[in-house]
Amino acid sequence: MTKLAAMVRSMLDEEGGATAVEYGLMVALIAVVIIGAVSLLGNNLSTTFNNIAAQV
Repeated sequence: MTKLAAMVRSMLDEEGGATAVEYGLMVALIAVVIIGAVSLLGNNLSTTFNNIAAQV
């Protein structure tokens, strides 16, 4: 029984997997923000170029 308790305790003490998941979530969040910013700026830039082309 003590071996089982020691194995469970060692699994609970490992933080490598949790850290990897946290980094993965941060990378995913950063990617979502970048995609949103690029699409917003892309639409604004396209509108600006269309306005310039219409004036020319």
